[in-house]
Amino acid sequence: MMRRRSLLALPASLLPVPSLAQTTWPTRPIRIVVPFAAGGSTDISTRLLAPRIQQVLGQPVVIENRGGAGGTLGSDAVAKSAPDGSTFLMGTISTHVLAVGLYGPRLPYDPERDFVAVAPTVMVPICITVHPSMGVTDLAGLIALIKASPGKIAYGTGGAGGSAHIGAVAFLNAIGAEATHVPYRGSAPMLTDMLAGQVSLCFDTPALIAPHHAAGRLRCLAVATAARSPLMPDVPTSEEAGLPGYKAYSWFGLFAPAGTPAPIVAKMNAAVRTALLDPTNRARLEGQDLPPIQEGSPAEFAAFLRRELEVWVPMVRASGATAD
Repeated sequence: MMRRRSLLALPASLLPVPSLAQTTWPTRPIRIVVPFAAGGSTDISTRLLAPRIQQVLGQPVVIENRGGAGGTLGSDAVAKSAPDGSTFLMGTISTHVLAVGLYGPRLPYDPERDFVAVAPTVMVPICITVHPSMGVTDLAGLIALIKASPGKIAYGTGGAGGSAHIGAVAFLNAIGAEATHVPYRGSAPMLTDMLAGQVSLCFDTPALIAPHHAAGRLRCLAVATAARSPLMPDVPTSEEAGLPGYKAYSWFGLFAPAGTPAPIVAKMNAAVRTALLDPTNRARLEGQDLPPIQEGSPAEFAAFLRRELEVWVPMVRASGATAD
């Protein structure tokens, strides 16, 4: 009673009030920057989630594609945006982990210092695929062939320093062998050469490979995540194929500029989680082979990012890949 009376005696301006950000945000449209061109996996997953996020928050959610420099241009723009909950970034392993190794001190932002981790969204596996002419039918056969011809087997990826390339480096490190990297300017030209037999081994996503695996034009040997791909349920995981501990993937997640109030971050995290748990969204994401990450508080996502930096940045540097 004494505390209640003393509070009542205070001027209204001095009374404790709930956080303004917590009670009123959002009051205007929200912008999510996708730092890549429209039509890619990052863009598709963001557009699938946006309507449900908009419904939960009660404000329009606008997607802005701002590509360039491997996603770093759009990421830098968000890092320099006002931390008021009006702008978010759909970051990826490329923008927030691999770029640190590729750009070094030239990277215009720090993934941890200049952003707040809000919520992870999807994890995209990398798969190991061969042309049938290679004559191997399982991962053990491929490993034996690479070891028998050190440096002579060429593998293709969609570009130097990308998640597929670094996943390939991790694979070669895991088996203790060497192969020659053939980087392409994107997955599409690499796939063209794979189908023509110009390159007989590649690392890329199941969404790219699945139709050709089903038709017998290519043979996927393993998916490098803990779960099989719903697009290729007959393909074993790397652990099932005899290479336990090997993982290669990309992931996407929402970030906000550093300094964004914690109540806003928490509210957006809850909205993203709701969107990911929506049965329709889940089915659509899995249909694109973009498995949703079901759990992840802001603190857990920040800790995950820190571990990813520790694992992958040294591997990028060791690979010799640069942004040049």
